[in-house]
Amino acid sequence: MKFSRLTSILLTGCSLVMPLVAPAAAVPEADGPSAGASWRRLPFGTVFKGRDVFDRLVARAQREGWRELPLGERTARVALAMVGTPYRGYTLEIDDHVEAPSVNFHGQDCWTTFEISLAFARMLRAKEGGYTPDDLLAFIETNRYRGGRCDGTYLSRHHFLEGLFADNERRGLMVNMTRRFRGADAERLSRSIREMTVMWRSYRYLRNNPGLRPAMSRIEAQVSALPVAHIPKSRVAAIEGEIQNGDILAITCRDQGSYTSHVGVAWRDGSGTLRIIHASSPRNAGQVFVDQRLSDYLFHYSNHYGVIVARPKEAPASTLAAR
Repeated sequence: MKFSRLTSILLTGCSLVMPLVAPAAAVPEADGPSAGASWRRLPFGTVFKGRDVFDRLVARAQREGWRELPLGERTARVALAMVGTPYRGYTLEIDDHVEAPSVNFHGQDCWTTFEISLAFARMLRAKEGGYTPDDLLAFIETNRYRGGRCDGTYLSRHHFLEGLFADNERRGLMVNMTRRFRGADAERLSRSIREMTVMWRSYRYLRNNPGLRPAMSRIEAQVSALPVAHIPKSRVAAIEGEIQNGDILAITCRDQGSYTSHVGVAWRDGSGTLRIIHASSPRNAGQVFVDQRLSDYLFHYSNHYGVIVARPKEAPASTLAAR
């Protein structure tokens, strides 16, 4: 069976599925800075790893004036600052039952690299200083969860990039640029998404909560029905000049069980070459790194089919007040 989890393990070690909404389960009282949140979460040490890295990154951002940069530039700066972070999969599978926004600076996969980069960049603009891990978690939450809110259940989390893009665009936080580029000649994709239900043993929450699988199957059907389009890799070189720093690059795959198998952040180097910053598995770089030109990278793997390009927008400062 060729599903994107298998493709990801073989090629990049990064699967682009992250988990709608079951009845709320009893969860422990939170400790750490979010005890007053509208939902209660796991202990702070479970949901946030790498406070020292966070503090150094904040200090660098303030020293170099990142807050004044456009969102895309900020996002790319954060991604570049995380180059060298070891690859680590399944970092969002943090409990058997309770779901909560989380961040791990000590190990990342492709999904968490892009979302930490974006959330940190949005956090910098939201206020002038005094940044805390809880601030970062607030912007992780608004991107990662349906409607921007985690209710403590696994199914409130987005598990498929295509669903995340659609939800964030609906809320005014992102623009899917794939059909907007001049001469891109984007093509519609048709897929029957089954990864989460077929490979449920790979996911801690699904293993421990078998009652979630029917709902996950319904989610997969909803994602399969989305009007997803991509730019075939043979046409990407022609539109690279229109891609901006900080754009999110979702790599489509040929497998019929998934739309995408990888994701990264766009960055144009000093020579003007558009590159992809991403976390790649130990079979490749084994860390967050700056890879080759995007169009060349796509041809490096036979299963890479094309790209979906999403352009994030600023999230309101009220994101912080909502927690």
